Amino acid sequence: MRVGTYGNFEVMPIVCPHGFNTCTTTLAARQRLRKLNTDDASPGYFAQTLDNNIKMEATPTRRAGLERFTFPAKSKPYFVLDLANDLPVSFAGGQLDIDPTKGRITIGGRWGSSFGPGRFNYQAFACYDLLNGGKQKLSEYGVWTGDTFGLDAKGLGQTHLNLTLNLIGGVYQSGALFSFDVPPSASTNPQIILRVGISFVSTEQACANAESEVGDATFEQILENAKAQWQEKLSKVEIDITNTPANVTEMLYSSLYRASLTPNNATGETQGVFENTSSFYFDSLYCSWDTFRTFYPLLALHSPVEFAQIVDSYIDGWRKNGWMPECRANNLPGWTQGGSSADNIVSHFAVNYHNEAQQLGIDLNELYSALLTDGDLNPPEWNIQGRQVNVYKQFGYVPFAVLDVSSTGRQTREGSRTLEYAFEDFGIRQVAQLLGKTDDVDRYTNRSLFYRNVWDPSVVSDGFHGFMQKRFSNGTFAFNNPVDCSPNDKNSSRSCSLQSNNLNGFYESSSWEYSWFAPHDTAHLIDLMGGNDTFIKRLDHFFDAGYYLAGNEPSFQTPIGYHYANHPALSVDRVREVVFTNFDITSAGLPGNDDQAAMASLLSFHLLGLYPVPSTTELLILSPFVPKYTIHNFFLNVSTTITTLNYNAKSVQKTIPPGVAAYVQNVTINGVPAASRCHFDFYDVFRVGGEVVITLTADKAAADDCLGGLPESLSTGGFSQAR
Repeated sequence: MRVGTYGNFEVMPIVCPHGFNTCTTTLAARQRLRKLNTDDASPGYFAQTLDNNIKMEATPTRRAGLERFTFPAKSKPYFVLDLANDLPVSFAGGQLDIDPTKGRITIGGRWGSSFGPGRFNYQAFACYDLLNGGKQKLSEYGVWTGDTFGLDAKGLGQTHLNLTLNLIGGVYQSGALFSFDVPPSASTNPQIILRVGISFVSTEQACANAESEVGDATFEQILENAKAQWQEKLSKVEIDITNTPANVTEMLYSSLYRASLTPNNATGETQGVFENTSSFYFDSLYCSWDTFRTFYPLLALHSPVEFAQIVDSYIDGWRKNGWMPECRANNLPGWTQGGSSADNIVSHFAVNYHNEAQQLGIDLNELYSALLTDGDLNPPEWNIQGRQVNVYKQFGYVPFAVLDVSSTGRQTREGSRTLEYAFEDFGIRQVAQLLGKTDDVDRYTNRSLFYRNVWDPSVVSDGFHGFMQKRFSNGTFAFNNPVDCSPNDKNSSRSCSLQSNNLNGFYESSSWEYSWFAPHDTAHLIDLMGGNDTFIKRLDHFFDAGYYLAGNEPSFQTPIGYHYANHPALSVDRVREVVFTNFDITSAGLPGNDDQAAMASLLSFHLLGLYPVPSTTELLILSPFVPKYTIHNFFLNVSTTITTLNYNAKSVQKTIPPGVAAYVQNVTINGVPAASRCHFDFYDVFRVGGEVVITLTADKAAADDCLGGLPESLSTGGFSQAR
């Protein structure tokens, strides 16, 4: 059982034929392969069998769970339980206590961030109950310590470890070692059940969580309850399973499952400045830069209550720390990647649910104050929250190598930070418009166009003119090859992330990739690139030449970019290609890290035939991979069914065969033709419920036109009023 993705409190079943002192306890010594094809996972359950024939099973509650281990016949069950080990190897001190009478082991300690400053530590606690309500008998127990250079010490009968931070560094491992009695006459495989509770507050609360959430329930009872909760969660999206290709069904529901795992609702488990907060508290906001594009817009379609609780947690971060969190993980501040992406998250909530905000527990004026702080107030240290907004406002972009006398941060990524800051300003602008703050609307509209200030028309790459570039404070551009940090970069050692020697000007990306990023004003990007025809040729080249990265968030919207040039059929083709080139139902079915379900939510939207524009109520229309689906919004008490007429499963592949219906011929919303077949609005569809019919055709040429308004852009008068 692990606390989130942290890797704390790992327990490992082992066999020790020659007794306690011969047990393998250190990570390297005890590691084993699993038997092929024994992994069995479903919502609320996981099992696998090791190559020594020990089967492990787990089923959870919110803050506790049961772990069941089946050992080979006539073997004595032993377990190694970790105190110090975690995935980032960040142990900063803690203690472990064994109570052999109660059959209970309690653990507590401090560990470091997996993606943030190493000087910060969080606390975590666990409570392991070993006796299964008196059905199991403890045999041996003790403690152990070890390292990677020969230390392997065990203390049979000892019940306490109290270890501090190992200041000299290196790997220092420790924990408990215990075994169970098995009657010599037993003919069945020994089976041991461990109950575990976890907490971020204390060992006492960890034990209380196990008592209240598991108690004396059986493994099967906890599993059944977990399955029921997951069924309720996943039933918010229902599809026509019978007529949907099996691989699409599996990809969709696997994605929706992963999109329900985080952020971690740690309300009631707070620490530090959030201790005893009256607000909701969510951990694993990991990271807002990854999730604002698709994760929260997906949540907005079906789960406004959960969305509001997370927004409350963001606002509470502003109350407690002065700015909204950007990348909170391990209950600690993580690194800022693009800026204050929380602005786009809370603004997306506001524009979609302002009518219900008060009922959902959100004060829009307070939300707006948090936004203004992010937009106007420069933190003294912006590596972990806020933005370097002072120089951004002064110059109209984030300058390269600028003198900043009032704040500290890693002065890299100037190009991408400018682009992200501008889109964050657009989010603030949207809420200002909603609240009637006319002066702020003008100010933040202007600032949202600052992305234009890092466009260098003189740069040429692969025959295409104009690219985003970092820029000195004197106005001159600092040239970097747009290919740098792309998949086509020949320099495999180039720094492209948060490193201090990332001179590229962009975060985890190239100029080829980030030059498409102005979701609120793509129409002007088209003008900058030379008009529709050149834009289409350049977009085709971006994919065909291998610059696109499905696993990188700045690329998310580019497959649908053809919509903005009035060629929606090309978007349909490209999305099919993107999905079946980068996603499938095998173990290699994700294009990299899922990034707190950023990939999962992106794939969900692709499969449902939609794409959201963050901080707006606009949804772009594509060709669904399923014949029919319904999204239930239980808070609004509405259900929206999208039916795909002329659906043909043969179209659901990488390349759509000629003569197969796959392109959008027309769209009706509750029987009324939509104003465009390229986009519709949340308020006209998912806010009111009913039925949307997307009629498909095989006539690609006839479908390659929006037949109405193009997706909105500021420069063409879009987003002119709040819904």
